[in-house]
Amino acid sequence: MAKNKPNQDDPATQAAAAPRQGMHRLRQRYLNEARAEVTKQFGVTNPMAMPVLERIVLNVNMGRFLDGPKLPPNVRSTVIDTLTQITGQKPIVVKAKKSVSNFKVREGMETSAMVTLRGDRMWDFLDRFVNLATPRIKDFRGVSDTAFDSAGNFSVGLNEQGVFPEINMANVNFTHGMNINFVFRNSDKAKSRAVLETLGMPFRKPVAPKKKAG
Repeated sequence: MAKNKPNQDDPATQAAAAPRQGMHRLRQRYLNEARAEVTKQFGVTNPMAMPVLERIVLNVNMGRFLDGPKLPPNVRSTVIDTLTQITGQKPIVVKAKKSVSNFKVREGMETSAMVTLRGDRMWDFLDRFVNLATPRIKDFRGVSDTAFDSAGNFSVGLNEQGVFPEINMANVNFTHGMNINFVFRNSDKAKSRAVLETLGMPFRKPVAPKKKAG
């Protein structure tokens, strides 16, 4: 089923689609607001010690479709088209380095496709992800904040590509998900969460414990 088109009158849609001049607005918010929040919460004053969002990596696992040395054309082309449309950058296809008989994987098989975003493309993607994609997730109640590692890197998974307004599900052959990794430097879980929350990441609100009767 095709997803509804984004509302062209919505400010977030207009901001994401409008041509940008100068510094990206999310990078500006990071410099002006996120770093100030890190200083306020954690006492970090040295600019060189501030947590930095270095890159965003998108990965689509194609392993379950493997039944020979090459993927079916519709699987490969759909995944590549999806990642190209939502990132503006052509993905690379990762091949298996060795054979694993238990998973029916042979050396040289195409197992996944990935894109690494840096600079303006990274900020563009983050802007569209928090303002356009996440509100389109069915029954969305917020992003879980449990998927941080000790270095402050954050991962989130999506079940289908149709949450991105660039994708018209009426024109795709099959539905696939993806994993999105936000890679930080000079960070930990608490600092990365503070930065992402300041940049608009809609983390799930904690549920207050129920009071016992009596």
